[in-house]
Amino acid sequence: MLAINNLSYFIGGRALYENASLHIKPKDKIGLIGQNGKGKSTLLKLINGELTIDGGEISRSKEVSLGFLNQDLLSYQSEDSIVDVAMMAFEEAVDAHKKIEAILKKLETEYSDELIEKLTKLQEKFERLEGYSMQAKAEEILEGIGFKTSDLNRPLKEFSGGWRMRVMLAKLLLEKPSLLMLDEPTNHLDLPSIEWIENYLRTYEGAVIVVSHDRHFLNNTINKIVEVSNAQLTMYEGNYDFYLQEKEMRSEIQKNAFENQQQKIKQTEQFIDRFRAKATKARQVQSRVKALEKMDVIEDVVDENAVVNFKFEFKQKSGRHVIRLENVSKSYGDLEILRSTTANIERGDKIALIGANGKGKSTLLRIIAGTEKIEGKREQGHNVQMGFYAQHQLESLNINNEILDELKQAGSNKSDLELRQILGCFLFGGDDVFKKIKVLSGGEKSRVALARTLIDESNFLLLDEPTNHLDFQSENILIQALQQYTGTFITVSHNRHFIKQTANKIWYIENKQIKEYPGTYDEYLYWQSLQEDKKEEPKPEKIEKKEKPKTERRDKNEDQLKQYQKELNKLENDIEKEEVLISELEAKMAKPDVYGNPDELLKVNTSYQNSKDKLEQLTKEWESLMEMIDELS
Repeated sequence: MLAINNLSYFIGGRALYENASLHIKPKDKIGLIGQNGKGKSTLLKLINGELTIDGGEISRSKEVSLGFLNQDLLSYQSEDSIVDVAMMAFEEAVDAHKKIEAILKKLETEYSDELIEKLTKLQEKFERLEGYSMQAKAEEILEGIGFKTSDLNRPLKEFSGGWRMRVMLAKLLLEKPSLLMLDEPTNHLDLPSIEWIENYLRTYEGAVIVVSHDRHFLNNTINKIVEVSNAQLTMYEGNYDFYLQEKEMRSEIQKNAFENQQQKIKQTEQFIDRFRAKATKARQVQSRVKALEKMDVIEDVVDENAVVNFKFEFKQKSGRHVIRLENVSKSYGDLEILRSTTANIERGDKIALIGANGKGKSTLLRIIAGTEKIEGKREQGHNVQMGFYAQHQLESLNINNEILDELKQAGSNKSDLELRQILGCFLFGGDDVFKKIKVLSGGEKSRVALARTLIDESNFLLLDEPTNHLDFQSENILIQALQQYTGTFITVSHNRHFIKQTANKIWYIENKQIKEYPGTYDEYLYWQSLQEDKKEEPKPEKIEKKEKPKTERRDKNEDQLKQYQKELNKLENDIEKEEVLISELEAKMAKPDVYGNPDELLKVNTSYQNSKDKLEQLTKEWESLMEMIDELS
């Protein structure tokens, strides 16, 4: 379908790609990953023909059509309605429709057989191009990615960049190119829209290449990972979780091969040095010198899993009550966001505020920050020192500052040595701390802004989409930093992995009220699934008499207990099966014919890891169900 052979591309003297190759087959679903600045977006632009390669070849068959969603589309504006912009995907059908409209208008004053014949042919063409259903298809996709029905006829220019990007995504999906290329498509989507896109891409008939740092999105949509590293493209046959397991195994093999080769080189060099002056060994010495010159050097493994060991210090702890909202209401004209709602943030809370865009998450964050006018009461606790991180923090960085100077100006009064140690935690080591902000990539700027936010000794953080534009390594640093953070924070995020790793409470807005689930994201999802199951259960017939309400409640509790017990029994059976399977796989890995065969060992190890993950999930579900049974008992 599309072949990249020996691709080379240079920026200045730096090779983004050097003799890199990749073959894309029909229906491949590829996740393109790598650290920021390594050339992922550049590769998509090279495939699309926007950039010219320096060497090698990119070839594709004539019938292959390309569709490319990139961040440059944020600036696209139009007077047309968003449904009309999306329908530009049906270029031929739209053109035929315009001609039909013109002929119909002409027929009002001028009738002729020639016009009727033209009209008939155009109508047949319009029907063949599925023109009569194109508006319905456009509306379905636009609503699927988050637009309200009332928004569809609004001009594109009225929407923000993120929403305009969604319209361009809808247009692209309607075009159905044979190779769909998406550059960070989830950055401007909320959770319901991300899940909709996941379902769409899973059944997409063409090939897909996605640049994304959302590991859940990759796990749910792709079947291959291509890693951009060391100017090469490395393929992994599986989703992101498989990539992590496979890469660890490949890295171990490479590390062993590197160490063995280094030992061989050392021994060879010792032989050469020892016998160089002996005429009787001249031929053997010369042979070893040539062998060293011809040797393909194996690279050492670079550990990209940076570990943060950052000690957060506060001048003072906050009081137990950090923020209290009491009977808070907020409206913008006729648009009501919150209505007489109450919520509390306590010291040590790690809150993820989730839900669809347009529900008021950013407004609520500003209310908590005290920058939004409200009806009702907002009360800030004793000794609360607030820090705020959002994507606009990047714009507040002084581009002419060096990284170290930028942190000095954060006002923490830390010494240069202390600041350099902190920057080391955020992957700025050695002379990197003297780089100017203006030469940094988006991900590097995010890390500087995060470091600056986290060192100002705030004991309460507000984080607005903190993982946007972060690569996996930077995201991992942020997660570790927040796991070690002993203060309180609330974050708005659509990144499910980030939420799972950091939050101990879930907030969402429903019916103009702030709702709280007092647990992790996994527990919240399980609880939510149980609520959905309850909604789907058939409603009992209406009972006219209400003589024994206590008995009815007891009967209802007993019915619920029976249902929970049934689910618990099933979970226990599943857990037992998984434990037996894990024992069998452990025994299998100990057999010489398995651990001596890398391919077989990989296969068994993959099954083992999958079973362990499944067992962990089943155990969490069992624990949550037991808590619910205890509450009803």
